Formats: sequence, structure tokens, C-alpha cells
Amino acid sequence: MIPITKEQNIETIARISPHIHKTTIATSRILDEMAKATLFFKCENFQRTGSFKIRGATNAILSLTANEKAKGVVTHSSGNFAQALAMAATSQGIKSWIVMPENAPNTKKDAVKQYGGEVILCAPTLVARETTAEKYVEKHGATFIHPFNQLEVIQGQSTAAMELINEVQNLDYIVAPVGGGGLLSGTALAAHYFSPSTKIIGAEPLGADDAYKSFKQGVLIPQNNPQTIADGLRTSLGTLTFPIIQVLVSEIKTVTEEQIIDALQLFWTRTKIVIEPSAAVALAVVLNTPETFVGKRIGIILSGGNIDLKHVSF
Repeated sequence: MIPITKEQNIETIARISPHIHKTTIATSRILDEMAKATLFFKCENFQRTGSFKIRGATNAILSLTANEKAKGVVTHSSGNFAQALAMAATSQGIKSWIVMPENAPNTKKDAVKQYGGEVILCAPTLVARETTAEKYVEKHGATFIHPFNQLEVIQGQSTAAMELINEVQNLDYIVAPVGGGGLLSGTALAAHYFSPSTKIIGAEPLGADDAYKSFKQGVLIPQNNPQTIADGLRTSLGTLTFPIIQVLVSEIKTVTEEQIIDALQLFWTRTKIVIEPSAAVALAVVLNTPETFVGKRIGIILSGGNIDLKHVSF
């Protein structure tokens, strides 16, 4: 059973649209020629806070009760959702505590502070993130907002693909990167309800391939020591995102670190648009599996543009 209805998706986009950007859909003749396909890039790197995450964060914040808003919110995130929730909360006059791993990019830590969130550092493990967040929930009576494994967040993330589908008809595929699965599951929901002939492909680094393994084996396999430049994709799938992906996603494809970096450099140099490594994973999948994509109309969701150049080695 799919836990989110078509009507809920429609209500979500109406709810959050006044608070987010309707992002550009970019094209590139050169990249089309290289891929031997027609590519449409949904530029969530131009979104508020620099990633699609503001969509889910905004929907979660706007769905709170008055009492919940008064007590504030807590999340844990390596960066993009941290920024998004801080901005969404601050814009509604709500206090936010953001638990971040010590090794998160400095640009993302600084941005959270600028958006009004209080940054709480912890060890770079999921257990440390969760236990630290729980302490602040208990201390302040705050509401925990999960960065991806929450229905309101998934609903919000679905709106990027809803906009893409509304603007570009007859897409054969939409390719989206997958970490925790909020974007991919939301994208799959959008296609299921508004463009059922469009197939959804998840894009994942080979060095962080828990989603690929989970999808292939049919059971949720947690991430184990991920090693990838795509820092936004180092998280494991969630208990809510995985079942949606199982039912509605056609395939998950993986790419190597070299292929991710090549795609990142290619997109920067050919389009003059800055994206982060996690966003480049989707393009890398298209360029490196031509047997699937040649001759097709393909939507590619560029998940974000937040990058710490000091920590990127080409």
C-alpha cells in the first residue's frame, strides 16, 4: 500500500509553493549529443538553501500544530536538510536545533547558523546523531523532523518531480540520486500519480550502494562505511522510503567515484552551472549506461549545489 495519496501530493505543492522557488529546467545541446538522448535538468541547486531539501522541510514545518511550533524542532543532518530545516523553521519564527556530524562540510555548518539554526556537533555516526537529537527532543519538548524518513518530508520532496512533469511532457525516464531515499521515493510518487508511463531510476555511488543492494535483495540493508565524494548520499534508506522505492522505482544504478567526478567536471565546464557531487551522480548514471538511455527523453533532478571546494579533490 502506498502511504501517500495523489490528493495529498496536490495539497502539498499548493501548501509549500509560496515558500519555495519553482526552479529552472535547463538543457544542454552538448550534453544531449554526448548522451545521445534529450536531457532536462531540474535545477534544485537554484532552490532556496541550494538544494531540494527545503521542499520537505517546509512541508514538515507547515504541518506542525501551534503547540509543536512553540516548542521548536530538532533534526540530524550532514548538511542540506540541516540548512533547509533551519531556514524553514526560522521563516515561521520557530526555534531549531540541528545535530550535525563533526566532519560535515564547513560551508554547510556555517549556512545553518546563518539561517538561524543552532548547530550541535556530534561524532560522525548514525548512533551519535540519533542519540544527540533525542537528548534535545527530551530537553526542550521539541518535535523531531526526520531528514527523509517522514511522510511530510517525502510529500514535500515529491514536488520537484511534479513541477518537472508539469513542464516537460512525455518523459521516458526521471533519474534522481538516492541516499536516504526521500527524493527518490517522492519522485517515484509524483510519476506514479502524474506521469505513470515515466520510469524512475535511482542513481547511487558504488562506494555507498546500500540502496542498490536493498533493492536487489528485497530487504533493507544499512549503509556500511560509505566511501564517496557524494557526501549527501552516505545515509541509509529509511523504513518509509524503502517500501515506496521497492514498489514504484524501476531500477537503481551505481557509478564509480571516477565517473561521478567526470560528470561533475563535465557539467561545470559545459553548462557553467555549479552542482554538488551528489547531483552529478544522476548525470553519471545516464552517461555511463547508454544501453538504457540512448534516444530517450530523460529528466535529471540536480539535487543541490552546496559544495565545499576545500574538500573536493579532482
